[in-house]
Amino acid sequence: MSKSASRPNKSESNKSEPNSNRKPKSQSMVYDEAKTVANSKLDQQETLDQQETRKSEQECRSLNSSLKVAGSFSELNLEEGLLKALAENDYTKPTPIQARVIPPILAGRDLMGAAQTGTGKTAAFTLPILNQLSQRRPPKANCVSALILAPTRELAEQVHQNVKKYGVHTGCRSVVVYGGVKINPQMMRLRKGASILVATPGRLLDLMEKNAVKFEQLEFLVLDEADRMLDMGFMPDIKRIVSKLPAKRQTMLFSATFSDSIKEISKRFLKDAIRVETAPANTTAKTVEQWLYPVDKKSKSAMLSYLIGHNQWTKLLVFVKTRKGANKLAYDLDKSGIKCAAIHGDKSQGARNRALAEFKDNKVHVLVATDIAARGLDIDQMPLVVNFDLPKVAEDYVHRIGRTGRAGEKGVAISLVSLDEIDSLRAIQSLIGLKLKRNLVEGFIPENKLPDVPLTASKKKKPHKKKLAKAKAKLAVKKSKSSRSKPSR
Repeated sequence: MSKSASRPNKSESNKSEPNSNRKPKSQSMVYDEAKTVANSKLDQQETLDQQETRKSEQECRSLNSSLKVAGSFSELNLEEGLLKALAENDYTKPTPIQARVIPPILAGRDLMGAAQTGTGKTAAFTLPILNQLSQRRPPKANCVSALILAPTRELAEQVHQNVKKYGVHTGCRSVVVYGGVKINPQMMRLRKGASILVATPGRLLDLMEKNAVKFEQLEFLVLDEADRMLDMGFMPDIKRIVSKLPAKRQTMLFSATFSDSIKEISKRFLKDAIRVETAPANTTAKTVEQWLYPVDKKSKSAMLSYLIGHNQWTKLLVFVKTRKGANKLAYDLDKSGIKCAAIHGDKSQGARNRALAEFKDNKVHVLVATDIAARGLDIDQMPLVVNFDLPKVAEDYVHRIGRTGRAGEKGVAISLVSLDEIDSLRAIQSLIGLKLKRNLVEGFIPENKLPDVPLTASKKKKPHKKKLAKAKAKLAVKKSKSSRSKPSR
């Protein structure tokens, strides 16, 4: 080896000398530096997210301002067959959600739509899809052109009936599949192919495993009631289904409510999407009068029975939290001489259909339901909704009372609230920005007084910046320790 090769470079020696005189950083210094870097990266990411959100909101405002509110469906450039079906069903003027959503869907945009329950969301996405598919050739055997996913059997059936009603003159074929019934007849119907397939996730996966449905010709994906479809309980099924769909497709999400977490999760399914909201998030319809009845938990059943008899209520939908609670309340009301039926996930599809039919025909005066079972219930002239139990999730309150006051009709929503539900009441009032009016019923004044709940602003959940920064800082300290412990070569 030459001397020049063995001799250290002077400049390198000068550069490394000061570092050798420095004291090694303490663990706290390493931690603080790592935390600062982690926080800086989080701030940058948050800024990017905020910019993306602002861009979406600006585009949404621009779209809404540029759109002329259509005075009729003919102004939305829909096919003659659709216009004829709408006229036959007395649809004269599009609702705000329909007027704002149909044009961008026809233009091929991915979309996230939010509107109050009962404002015509189903027609908002089925009409433009039918409009596009009416100009296509029918799909091949077992193939589908559009997939609409719904969380419950009732909602799936309702969407299917609407598709048939709107598409009667288009030549488009619709098929609905859900659990609780035999799978073979559904497989037979799919053999002919379907322009639109309406499905619940569980049954669709069953059919996919049997190779009874193919997605090679799929153009459209719709997630209806997206707040439930994208709930963590549905995510594994949704991921499995979406992984089998063509990457090149148009995706739409619709719901009455969109929480911030749902908006984040939806990013994985939408591409360059616009967001359309026809009312502030999580608002209730002005046509619904909302009341709060304080009562002891043990007296709820007796109080409801009294209110039904005293006010001569002949048609009301009652919400409970659990399936067991639905059965018990239905039994108690039946014992009081009130014609009642219950629907929930443990009931067979036939039993649920019978209960719903009897309720619509006024053979049953009270329908007791859980939140999931009630999704998709479309009952004309529903004057009253009762929350026997407050929902576990505040957003479900909006869905519940959205069963009444539909299409501009007036409705009433009454909540029977006991002291143990005070936190749920506070969350609901904060969400909707409204303090519920109170009404004490003589003979049912609660022993455990329900305190006044002041209206507070709903707090938005922020990213866990501190937790994430702390975890990254700990990891940096760990790496620093491991590097110092390694023997120098």
